[in-house]
Amino acid sequence: MSRLQLALNVEDLEASVAFYTALLGTAPAKTRPGYANFAVADPPLKLVLLQNPGQGGTLNHLGIEVEDTAAVDAVQARLREAGLASVDERATTCCYATQDKFWVEDAPDAERWEVYTVLADSPTFGPTDTEAPGAGCCGTSTTEPTPSATACC
Repeated sequence: MSRLQLALNVEDLEASVAFYTALLGTAPAKTRPGYANFAVADPPLKLVLLQNPGQGGTLNHLGIEVEDTAAVDAVQARLREAGLASVDERATTCCYATQDKFWVEDAPDAERWEVYTVLADSPTFGPTDTEAPGAGCCGTSTTEPTPSATACC
């Protein structure tokens, strides 16, 4: 199953979780410090909330979650054939999950989209030192105790 992902920056994670739980009629699938995600069956949607002080109420990024790595590869090949460049991130840790994914930008507005599959749950928000020393999850800093994502899943 594929589903669209909408990642929002929020000021107050607890209040936002309460609002979206009521709005969507379902509790979050995962909560961690500064992070929550909802896996909504109807309509198929992955809603991600990222606590990001000073950025609340703004779009973080858009994404498409697909079933497996083969589906990630198929979408990436289709976009390549259409002349769109992408940036690969395989076996990377982001948003408390190990993922295979790639990023692509829309040409008119430079909106970043990720196409990804979740390989496994992770106890950490971003990459570990063995994956990418000093790197952060989708442009975030791993040195911050609470993630403040600029674009992450």
